[in-house]
Parts: sequence; C-alpha cells; structure tokens
Amino acid sequence: MNSKLILTVLGARPQFIKAAAVSRQLMAFGLEEVIVHTGQHFDENMSEIFFKEMCIPAPKYNLEVHGLNHGAMTGRMMELLENIVINEKPAAVMVYGDTNSTLAGALVAKKLNTRVVHVEAGLRSFNMTMPEEINRILTDRISDLLFTPTEAADSNLMAEGFSHFNAKIIRSGDVMQDAAYFYFNRAKTESHVLERLNLPEHFVLATFHRQENTDNLNNLQGIVDGLNRINSETQVVVPLHPRTAKILERVSISPNFRIVEPLGYFDMLMLLNQSSLVVTDSGGLQKEAFFFGKHCVTLREQTEWVELVEKGYNMLSGTSSDSIYNSFRQMIARKSNFKVNLYGNGHAVEKIAAELKDWL
Repeated sequence: MNSKLILTVLGARPQFIKAAAVSRQLMAFGLEEVIVHTGQHFDENMSEIFFKEMCIPAPKYNLEVHGLNHGAMTGRMMELLENIVINEKPAAVMVYGDTNSTLAGALVAKKLNTRVVHVEAGLRSFNMTMPEEINRILTDRISDLLFTPTEAADSNLMAEGFSHFNAKIIRSGDVMQDAAYFYFNRAKTESHVLERLNLPEHFVLATFHRQENTDNLNNLQGIVDGLNRINSETQVVVPLHPRTAKILERVSISPNFRIVEPLGYFDMLMLLNQSSLVVTDSGGLQKEAFFFGKHCVTLREQTEWVELVEKGYNMLSGTSSDSIYNSFRQMIARKSNFKVNLYGNGHAVEKIAAELKDWL
C-alpha cells in the first residue's frame, strides 16, 4: 500500500468541478493522487472541457463506461475499478457526490479493505425513487471518512446511527463554493459566452436533465410548457444535455425558449452571474445559484439542499406548468440577503486536505 496515495474516482460534471478544487489543494499539501475517469459523462462539453479549463490533473485511467442502465453501468465500473485498486494499492479511495461512479468506487474499495473517503456526505432528499439517494445512502454507510457540507448533513448521519459506526465525520463545508469563487476570476477573462450568445439584460438560466423528468413524458411536457410560459415574459436560456435533446426530438415536444449547446464551467459561471433567476433540477446548480446571489426554482418535489428552501433562496416547484410559472413569479420578485455562511465561505478544500494528510 502507498501510504500517501489517494485514488480519486470521477464520472460526472459536478465531480470534475469538486475535484478541481480539492486536487489543487492536495498537491499543495504534498499528497499524491491518481484520478480515474469512469466515462459516465462522455460528451466533450460534459467532461473533457472541464479537465482542460480547470487544469485538473489528467486521469491516469479512463474507463469509458457510459450509455448503460444503472445496474450494468455500476457493475462494469466495479469490474474495471477492481483491477486498478489492486494494482495501485492506494491508502484510500476518494469519491464525490451521488452518482453511479461514486457507489462503484466505494463498493470496490470496501470489498478490497481499502479505506473510503466520501466528499459531500450526509445529503438526503428522502426520496428513495431517486437513484442518487440510493447511491448516497450506501456510499455513506461504507465510508471511513465522511466530509459533510452542511449542518443538515451532519444531522442526517446522526439520525442514521453514525455515532455508533467506525467512521469519522468532518464538517468541511462545500467544495463547490471553493471552486466557484476560485474559477470565477478566471472565467471573467477567459469566457466570452455573453458576447457570443448576445443575451438580453434580463434572462432566466434553466437546466433539466434528471431521468425522473426527462424519461417521464408528463414531467417533461410540464417543464417545457412552464419554461415556455416564462419565456413569453423573460427570455429563458437552456444549455441542453445531449440526451435530453434527443428525447425532446423523439417525442415531438417543442420548446419556444432558447436552447444552446452544453457549456463549460467558465461559461456557466458567467451565465449564472448575469442571470436574473435560475430554474433547474440539478443539485449542484441550486447551490451555485446561491453562491452568485440568485434565487432558484427547483423542478423537483424534494431537494437535498434543504437549507436553501428553508431560508427562502430556493422554491420547489415540481414539474407542473402552473407551479413552475407561479414559482417563477414569486422568486423573480423576491429580495434576500445572500451574505450568509451556509457552505463554509470557500474554505472547504483546505479542511479536507489538512484532514487527509493527518488521517492517511
């Protein structure tokens, strides 16, 4: 075993962003890291551009596992990851968030008696129909070191009996906030998306990609109808996931809002900063909206970021057209104080790197 080697498993856009912030700090603390990209997000604008823009160390391994159902995808990742963990002999495997890549990395490590580190632990939507919820719960339960982003995440773990488990819980804050603050300064000089898209002074930035929305025709129709209604008053701009674009074409649902190609992280930061409101079903974008002082309408019935709803920064609309539009009308007029410390104010990665150096 390499006593200072961390094997990091990544597979989706939010994980690339989190890893960019953490990997930079690991190097500063003299820790060695090997990155595995599972391939879960494989479109260039969904993965490769993030490595290029954010100077994430190049993955030593790219598993190219994508386009499979949940079981097949997770199983194939585990099969390939097992040999990598055996060969690399890391001191720990580090996983992020709640994707199939997260669960695959954690399961393989645990079965090989390798310690598991989970960044963004303890989140719960309490909706067991969401694949992400299953991934979160299982990953947390077999992790040895859990870095939580919020007080609510700590409470969730305590309610599940973690005080009796042989696991260490550290409230680190949210690494996404670190990344957003660090990379926004670069985005201001390197991104030209605002000029390229020639957007009006006021616009709504929207995204939708979750399977429970895109694979359910009623949900998808409701979202598109709701965004079309908003667009009749304020332009809606949607960077559209390639998979969602194909579904819309196949089922002949016609958006009236503006669709653009998937964007890199720098471009998204600039759109976030310039937007008047965010509408999304993404967990990460809900927080990023808060980081940039924007209210958010979430196209779901639950969210793992409960503090944003409780404090009035976010509103859960579900997927009905009327609810989406009515939530938009409320949130676009709302005034809030965003200068509150919910997620660590940009110092999470320092806590994570310092703790890992002592722990390994």
